[in-house]
Amino acid sequence: MNFANLNIRLFNLKHTFESAQPLAFYADYNEVANSLTYPSGGHVINIRRVKESDSLFVTSNNMDYAVKEVRERFRLDDRMNFIYKQINTDNFMDSAIKNFPGLRLTLNDPWEATLVFILSQFNNVKRIRKTTKSMIEKYGERISGEYDNKIKDFPESERIADASEKDLVKCGAGFRAKYIRDAAEFCTYNINLESLKGKKYDEIKETLLEIKGVGDKVADCIALMGFGKLEAFPIDRWVKRTMERVYFKGKETSIKKIAEFASERWGDYAGYAQQYIFWNGRTEG
Repeated sequence: MNFANLNIRLFNLKHTFESAQPLAFYADYNEVANSLTYPSGGHVINIRRVKESDSLFVTSNNMDYAVKEVRERFRLDDRMNFIYKQINTDNFMDSAIKNFPGLRLTLNDPWEATLVFILSQFNNVKRIRKTTKSMIEKYGERISGEYDNKIKDFPESERIADASEKDLVKCGAGFRAKYIRDAAEFCTYNINLESLKGKKYDEIKETLLEIKGVGDKVADCIALMGFGKLEAFPIDRWVKRTMERVYFKGKETSIKKIAEFASERWGDYAGYAQQYIFWNGRTEG
């Protein structure tokens, strides 16, 4: 088994994995070893962050693919010190950055992001993870290689489109099964998500909103973590609650007004600000 040692500053694997991004719903994290194992493109990738150092070990049976995938997936080329300067605009953001230094946004396959964020609606991480893992076990292709065929890849949209709504319910999708199947059909037969890469944020979001079950929040999550549009600012109940408490004196505020505030304050890096607001707000309760 091959490995590479990447020298990366300001990257905290634990914070990144735990902050409810797509990999949180199906990758396997070992806190003792500070390592993460996940499937991607027919390969199994393991990354291990050496604590108190800049070393990030990447292990796979296809190192060319794995190193490129890890660099892209975890946005390892992002200039975090520069990004922190752009989003550290007040005491709350300063506290969030200090509480979770090295938390990175991730850039995931657009279909993976679409599926898990549709599942995320009116749901919690534990249930989303259980459902996603069940779908991978039922519909994913088994990966051959160093893990003795025990790990399956994330299922393509075609596989979910061919599934019955009843079987998706059995996986734990509940009322979301209909929307997941509709999304899979739409992404298989109506649009090619890959073709949206390179388009502007507004164009991507407009197209994503055509998918049944995808509203503003989910579309922004997909734009941010599936297409890397850092200006996207997803607003769920946790972000809304935290924004109202911190920036609007505890007053009920419309999502539109919160989005406008975020765009004006954090601009091209609003998505990074959102992730720190979301996770700091969640952990503060």
